[in-house]
Amino acid sequence: MKRTSPESVDNLAVDRRRFLGAAIGACAIGPHAPLFMQFAPSMSGSLTKEQRDSMTPSQVVDELKKGNERFRAGKMAPRDYLAEKRSSASGQYPAAVVLGCVDSRVPAEIIFDAGIGDLFSGRVAGNVVNDDMLGSMEFACAVAGAKLVFVLGHTACGAIKGAIDDVELGNLTGLLARIKPAIPRTKFEGEKSSKNPAYVDAVARTNVKLAIDNIRRRSPVLEDLEKKGSIQITGAMYNLANGTLEFVS
Repeated sequence: MKRTSPESVDNLAVDRRRFLGAAIGACAIGPHAPLFMQFAPSMSGSLTKEQRDSMTPSQVVDELKKGNERFRAGKMAPRDYLAEKRSSASGQYPAAVVLGCVDSRVPAEIIFDAGIGDLFSGRVAGNVVNDDMLGSMEFACAVAGAKLVFVLGHTACGAIKGAIDDVELGNLTGLLARIKPAIPRTKFEGEKSSKNPAYVDAVARTNVKLAIDNIRRRSPVLEDLEKKGSIQITGAMYNLANGTLEFVS
């Protein structure tokens, strides 16, 4: 009688779970339903071109919302990162490009419960718009086919505080200068100080709005794609305390 090693048993169990997951998913989706369910279906690798192309920009926004809900509920999708790595090695089909802050507490892939190959992720302090970021967004959408440009600000942002306080430090001085236009554009009743969290968040919210405006104004490529309905340009504020998103139009 042939003996089965513990390793073989484990591999068989994993293969069985993957087969069952795929079969259940196929039954649930049906032959004519859209292919979007979540960015990377459980244990099946990264987002495919067919899945990405079947989504509208508004559906991509919905997937971000659903992913954030899973993250906040502690019910994130099970993932096989090695499978995602392998499936995306020969090509990538991200659904969105996210411009976020370098803050370590706001990793887009985690707070949106996305996997390898699902999102283009650009990060710079204060989620500011510059020529390099615009070029990256144009590549993501016009060349690679992403459906969404998403500016992600967050509460208690240190870059916003630095801009309010006129901090000067090497190259940081020039970066903060890109945030400063948001300060006079922010309507706020109360203490206008970096020590007032509500004011800091209000300026950060304005900064997201101005970033969205700047993307449209400074990139005819992206503006044209949005007018055609091929992409959507939007953004949100992420709350560090509770993980929620406040969308900014």
